[in-house]
Amino acid sequence: MTTPVLPAPIAKRTALLAMDFQNGIVPLAPDADALVDRVADAIADFRAAGGTIGHVRVAFTEEDWAAIPETNKSFSAVAVARGMHHEDDITRIHDRLTPEDGDIVVRKIRYGAGSTTDLYEQLSSRGIDTLILAGISTSGVVLSTLIDAADRDYRVYVLTDGVADRDQDVHRILLDKVFPSRAHLVDTEGLRALMKRD
Repeated sequence: MTTPVLPAPIAKRTALLAMDFQNGIVPLAPDADALVDRVADAIADFRAAGGTIGHVRVAFTEEDWAAIPETNKSFSAVAVARGMHHEDDITRIHDRLTPEDGDIVVRKIRYGAGSTTDLYEQLSSRGIDTLILAGISTSGVVLSTLIDAADRDYRVYVLTDGVADRDQDVHRILLDKVFPSRAHLVDTEGLRALMKRD
């Protein structure tokens, strides 16, 4: 049996999403400096190839906190603590990954990149049907965004060395057992090679 060839994303129809790479979250990732370096390089390569770059950050206004119900196990605690205010430095996108003119930038208030933002509308307006996901954490924003995007019929890639999680067991299980049924898996070097095939 031959191994199927990984399809090359078409740059003009693809967005690379850098998710939750913000000052308060990056330090939580294992080997954070190297992770940011790899994602920064992938963004530069993909931008040069004519692809769209998207940045997703999690941050809250006072109104957002007030609207979070106590039934939300994860985010009700954020509301009570008044954490991750949208003007706080911890919610700023990491300096190495600062958005440029023409990039998509959205602010979310739940795990997934699209459930509380206009991300999908922005992608649709640019004719984008393929996503490359990088983010912190694998079990948070990456998992939630992948499942949602796959259900919306996007072609999805996960940048395997551009995602990280504090729980290495969960990270490995998701990459090895869960993600392959919903997405193509590729590392930064593999993505560079794919873009040369496009």
